Amino acid sequence: MTDPGPAAASSQSPEELALDPEVLARELAAELSGDPLDELTDQGEAGLDAAAECDQGLLLLQGSHDQQLQGLRIFCEHRDPRSVPHLLGLLHAACPIKRMSAVYALGRNPSPLAVEPLLQLLQNDSNGYVRKAVAWSLGNYPDAPVLNPLMRALQLDIAAVRLWASSSLADAGSTSAAKADPAAAQLLLSLRIDSESVVRSNSIWGLGRLHPLLMSLRQEEVVSAILHAMVHDGDPGVRDEARVALEQLEDPDVLERVQTLVEEGLLV
Repeated sequence: MTDPGPAAASSQSPEELALDPEVLARELAAELSGDPLDELTDQGEAGLDAAAECDQGLLLLQGSHDQQLQGLRIFCEHRDPRSVPHLLGLLHAACPIKRMSAVYALGRNPSPLAVEPLLQLLQNDSNGYVRKAVAWSLGNYPDAPVLNPLMRALQLDIAAVRLWASSSLADAGSTSAAKADPAAAQLLLSLRIDSESVVRSNSIWGLGRLHPLLMSLRQEEVVSAILHAMVHDGDPGVRDEARVALEQLEDPDVLERVQTLVEEGLLV
């Protein structure tokens, strides 16, 4: 999947971050590009430290503006169901940084209670950073009714939102063949017409992920579209993503078609 962007300097204070939502958005996105909790192998002392940090985070969420921001950052890293009621309340904060951070935290702490408020923010929030955070977080709600809202965001929203909507759409579509087909149809359209190369790259990544769930005719359409992008897209990053996606399918017929393009001099 496309890298969400470089991390901001870690030396910045919460007060400095609060003055620059773009810096906070980049830093949060960088933190969330991987899941450190999934990589922990020692659940002893680390688990105790995380529990203590969550206890502190719950208190911070009930404090001042700056304390709430610190608490939100804790729950962007850690999972604790006790945080959910506080996070839901902060979705309505006047400060867009609080709303955005609460959305990211609810992506790390999924709750059925958050689905409808998150969908409302995706549709109605005037702040692009907030909608971008929602588009990311909804990828952690694949069984909820998020498919159509993500498709609409991928069609109509700004580039930053479309970037994450394309990834989350693949997450939502991967839960069943019935969802995979409409998700793939939208990603195919975005691959063909989106003006942003990062969105086209993420669309290719999503199509590769959905490919095994699709009917044979749709699979062929996906392969043909990715082959076309591999040869004709104007961005080298998109062309590289297309080649990787095709190779990862491990389909002998597809690999033979790629090799044919190499032999014809259309690929390096």
